Amino acid sequence: MSTFSAARTALIVHAHPEPHSFSTAQMTATAESLREAGYRVDVLDLYADGWAPALAREEFAPVHGPFKPQAEQLRAVREGTLDAAVRAHLDRLLAADLLVLSFPLWWFSLPAVLKGWVDRVFVMGGVFGGDHGLFGEAALAGKRAMLLFTTGGPAESFRPGGAFGPMDDFLFHIHRGMLEFVGFEVLDPVITYGPARLTDEERAAALDTVRESVARVAAENPAPVG
Repeated sequence: MSTFSAARTALIVHAHPEPHSFSTAQMTATAESLREAGYRVDVLDLYADGWAPALAREEFAPVHGPFKPQAEQLRAVREGTLDAAVRAHLDRLLAADLLVLSFPLWWFSLPAVLKGWVDRVFVMGGVFGGDHGLFGEAALAGKRAMLLFTTGGPAESFRPGGAFGPMDDFLFHIHRGMLEFVGFEVLDPVITYGPARLTDEERAAALDTVRESVARVAAENPAPVG
């Protein structure tokens, strides 16, 4: 059995405004599957926590002249003046071996609150830039990340020749431009297509599929045995 100190940690950052949504049920199933595999699971529920997504000058020390967000992030890291909420989330991000972004796919991208979390917490000087490089030289190199999300449309709409086109086209800016950029090894996403169109039985089966997919991810890099 894994010891508390040795167990790997998974950070799930969840972004759905409805606690009874399928997206939230999918997140809960993922957390349960990771715990069963021996992970410590840390959940950030952005809507429930009232996370403020806008990156603004007010969260930094007095800014003289034009506001340059990344320059101010770098200065705040160096001077130890980073916003307390951002610092707390950054510490939880840095402590995690696996990051799971949980969300509904809105306008073929992240919900605004989750994009705002990335804007504020993927701090220049904290996870890239400053004393860190980019991609394989960034602060989160050696850690893994995965997208867990739902769609409004069916799977066939997200295939080559489908109504929307290949899913990979929509995920590139997240996989490459956010996660790989700060060092993560990006895992295959876990997707439930069109849960609103499913019966109760089909949704239950979909959650079982999520649990099985997450269990396979955990098995690929299991928590240490104490």
